Amino acid sequence: MKCQVTAWQAARAQWKADHERFKTARRAARKTGRVPDVSHPGPPPTGFALLPWLLLGMGSFSNLLQGRTANPWIGGLGLLVFNSLYIYVTFRSFDRDKRRTVSTRVALGLMGLLTTGLALGYGGNWLMFFPLLGLAAGATLRGPWLGRTAVLLALYAAGISAVRDGWGDATNIGYAAFLSTMVTAAILGLSEAVRELRAAREELARRAVEKERLRFSRDLHDLLGHTLSVIVVKSEAARRLAPRDMDAALTQIGDIESVGRQALTEIREAVTGYREGSLATELTRARSALSAASIRPVVRQSGAPLEPQTEALLSWVVREAVTNVVRHSAAGRCEITVESTAERARLTVTDDGAGGAADRAAACRVEGIGGTGLTGLTERLAAAGGSLRAGPSPRGGFAVTAELPVEPAALAAVGAGTAVTAPRAG
Repeated sequence: MKCQVTAWQAARAQWKADHERFKTARRAARKTGRVPDVSHPGPPPTGFALLPWLLLGMGSFSNLLQGRTANPWIGGLGLLVFNSLYIYVTFRSFDRDKRRTVSTRVALGLMGLLTTGLALGYGGNWLMFFPLLGLAAGATLRGPWLGRTAVLLALYAAGISAVRDGWGDATNIGYAAFLSTMVTAAILGLSEAVRELRAAREELARRAVEKERLRFSRDLHDLLGHTLSVIVVKSEAARRLAPRDMDAALTQIGDIESVGRQALTEIREAVTGYREGSLATELTRARSALSAASIRPVVRQSGAPLEPQTEALLSWVVREAVTNVVRHSAAGRCEITVESTAERARLTVTDDGAGGAADRAAACRVEGIGGTGLTGLTERLAAAGGSLRAGPSPRGGFAVTAELPVEPAALAAVGAGTAVTAPRAG
């Protein structure tokens, strides 16, 4: 009995600790202005989720109190031991390693023997311990043998019920035992799978960020390592030559200027490669970012293929709008629609976020990519003969709409300077 109380106290302490960590994370998210992840399932489930089902034994407890049970001391002791075993088994069933131990399986077997004895000895309300036994079995025995175990338990419970009280309620008892076993195993298994998938997704995201950082640092080293070394060496040579041979020093300075210009060109090309992908690539990134923020992405694209300059500008709009949805909307769904005709291309990004439309519009215009926000994008699209509108959607939520001409001539000036005029990070 002492070990049962200890297990109860340990599980309760663990649940409290997990709950406090969850509340602390939510408070920190609110203080920093981030939208908390409302889809977060909260603290992991524990045996407390299965304790209310002990109310199925209230009928037996009522019989004991009203004196309608023969040998009440034996019945009371049996009820106490059954509840203790139930608590022990269910709390251990939420830990994969603990539910596979011999002690958990032995406790489950003892529950079966005790349930059989109480059902044969008293019948009536005491038969309701079979559904509780099925619930504990479903929580513990998750695997390929679960279906067979549930069927055997249902037949066994129906048989014991028929022997004790006849076939009147035997079918109901057997069905209740089968249903409690299968439903409990399905719900707990699904919950565990969701948490494992969430953990795997977070780990993949973390590794992707680390991989991108390594790639960026490697590319910067390849671009600037040799160039900066040459500049340092030639600067030292110019400093040494300046007092005695000014012409040679000027030659070194000219080389420094040439190497610096070449390095600047290489950096611009590298930054352009990092920043400007195709519209399809940006839509793929948008899907990933929205899904990571638990916002369901819906992407629709129709019409003829777009010119590279048009795609570049629309890619920036997609990135800016999706970033604002993730940061400010608290939405559950975001729809991105790209339509193109013979004359114009139209991009629409809408979400179903609630409240604060005016505040969201102001925040979007201030906290944009690289500090430019939608205002900077509006100016860039206007220079290309297009337009950008942002505001509350008639259907609720927020909408960003961009329109551009598809003729290459109208975008030539903007496309030629894209690498230079792209918004700067930070």
